[in-house]
Amino acid sequence: MKKTPLALALCTAFITSFAVATPAHADDAALLQKIEKLAAELESIKAQLAASKKKTEQVEEKQVALAAQLSTPTTTANIAANESNKSQAQTIISSYGEINYTQPKAAHNQAQADVARAVIGVHHRFDEKTKMVGEFEWEHAVTSADDKGEAEVEQLYVEHEFAPGYAVKAGLFLIPMGFLNTAHEPTAYYGVHRNFIETAIIPTTWREAGFSVTANYDNGISWDAGISTGFDLSKWDAKETEGLESPLRSIHQEGQLAKSKDLSMHAAINWRGQPGLLVGGSIFSGKAGHGTADFAANNAKITLIDAHVRYTPDNWDLSALIARGSISNIDALNLTFAGQAAPVPSTFSGWYLQAAYQLWKTNSYTLSPFVRYEQFNTAKSYTAMPQGLAATPGSDEKVTTFGANFKIGEGVVLKADYQKFKQDSSRDRYNLGVGYAF
Repeated sequence: MKKTPLALALCTAFITSFAVATPAHADDAALLQKIEKLAAELESIKAQLAASKKKTEQVEEKQVALAAQLSTPTTTANIAANESNKSQAQTIISSYGEINYTQPKAAHNQAQADVARAVIGVHHRFDEKTKMVGEFEWEHAVTSADDKGEAEVEQLYVEHEFAPGYAVKAGLFLIPMGFLNTAHEPTAYYGVHRNFIETAIIPTTWREAGFSVTANYDNGISWDAGISTGFDLSKWDAKETEGLESPLRSIHQEGQLAKSKDLSMHAAINWRGQPGLLVGGSIFSGKAGHGTADFAANNAKITLIDAHVRYTPDNWDLSALIARGSISNIDALNLTFAGQAAPVPSTFSGWYLQAAYQLWKTNSYTLSPFVRYEQFNTAKSYTAMPQGLAATPGSDEKVTTFGANFKIGEGVVLKADYQKFKQDSSRDRYNLGVGYAF
């Protein structure tokens, strides 16, 4: 039932009452003039009401459209669909982050919580063949001269598809090695913390500035090859133990005024020709001296290789990875480090086996227990040194991690695990974490 606007009803009633209340002997011309004036005012009010109604309808239409946009979940599938459809938005915002809690088994008073990272991504597609990818990261919550946090550009590159299945990219990008370096969101791996092989041996979120070519074939084979900046061995500090925690992480350049006299090459190949199976490997190699003045290892060369396999039959998720790094032509450099805490290792390596099982799944929840065994050594060997000056190789650390990932939908994960260290049991710890990605 259509309602009569209040203002229109009042005006109608007023005109009617005016006509009834006016004496019969009133001047006809004056009466007619008053009626015409009221009629004009009535038409003006009707026009204002119509304009107001139209504006209200436009606002309601915009609200409905906005509500529809907000009710659509932003997932990886949505992003892929948007990027392939030119009628959709050309710019996409993505993000991931994680907050962790760790309690050492032997020292409860050293328990700590950490906003490990928060990342904002901006992906813009210029057209169906050209896009830009940018990711900006904050680590450990606070960044300042007095805090341990970091703010950094994790990726910033442009990519162009120059032929079906072939693309070239240039800028700052993640090196395609292992599983986690290019897919490191907390929803993409098991356990609260990233595994040791892909943090200590292969530097985690390791990126370089350069260009590369990628190709994907219908038979399941894909490859990536390119030239980029590399490591700077002159940054090695033998007085500190950072190099013993992760040899390459301590000397990576991250695109920050990176020395580029010596460039490096990388190549990776993967095969996904059978459902649920991924088999691949990669290599990165290049000099790391850059002609640095008064540096004893300008011919030093760093090479890192990996091989990996993942198989996901039914509810199982099985994976294995092995990585090995070497640094050559460092004899003279290590002589200058004789007697210090951390000379440069000539080799470092590690491997792991991991099994996870999707134990329970509903429309919104997925529970996946897992176990992982790792063995790694960041100082597997050293170059020959004069008697009495030789550095002692490190021992293989062996870590067993077991726990579970509990996914909420596709974008949120809760994690819990326990880690047992073979060589250094003081590092045994309980971990809790929450992460998201969209």
